[in-house]
Amino acid sequence: MVEICQKSLPIHPWADDRLTRLPGLLPMEPGEWLLQDDVYGPQMAHRVALIRDRAEVVHKLSHAARPAADELLETVLDELATIEGFEVATAHVICPDGRRVRIDRAAPLLTCGALVQEDLVLMQKQADEHVLTGAILCFPASWSLDEKFMRPLIRIHKPIPSYTDDIARRVQRLFDGIKVGRPMWRANCLTYDDPELHQPCREYQRRSACRDGLTWTRVERQGMRRLPETDAVVFSIHTYVVRNS
Repeated sequence: MVEICQKSLPIHPWADDRLTRLPGLLPMEPGEWLLQDDVYGPQMAHRVALIRDRAEVVHKLSHAARPAADELLETVLDELATIEGFEVATAHVICPDGRRVRIDRAAPLLTCGALVQEDLVLMQKQADEHVLTGAILCFPASWSLDEKFMRPLIRIHKPIPSYTDDIARRVQRLFDGIKVGRPMWRANCLTYDDPELHQPCREYQRRSACRDGLTWTRVERQGMRRLPETDAVVFSIHTYVVRNS
């Protein structure tokens, strides 16, 4: 178990009426897509270790999604070039924690995963639904990438009792409605009895109820951004964890 906690939460989904109403979407302002907080260094060290030791668990990419992954990498690099603390060169990036990350265009999602705190999921329209066609997912909150890979939205959310047919239709319309240059975001909140960021879980498993004692609040800031060339929607997840008093 690795404990990496932010000093405080920048958002409180349970206390914001705009976020409590499903799907709770808000416009994402310029500069709010890829965020760096006070645990950038420790979170990135954990991500790099997971990518090194468990790449088959945290990374999936279909052949058909490769153009979208390539476009995502270039979009991430363009964004980082505007953010203080990053130095983007032709072949490498110097990160705020001092790491020099080689830009490996043969492994676009793995490169993204070594640069930013966000997990990045590619969703592409196939027939009537968006399908998860690729991802770098180091910090899943009680789900597993290999179970959801190449699954449509409704199937991805199958184990969630509150994910009704009506909500499924609304979420699909949401993904259909994401416009180029008009990204959106939402947030959720969970309580865990351990702070580990890497929390994969199979559909048949149930996350154990929090025992009496110390707990942690886990908030995900989830972004949705459409890539202009491939039309893929990037679902980004920035994870915050704080210890409850």
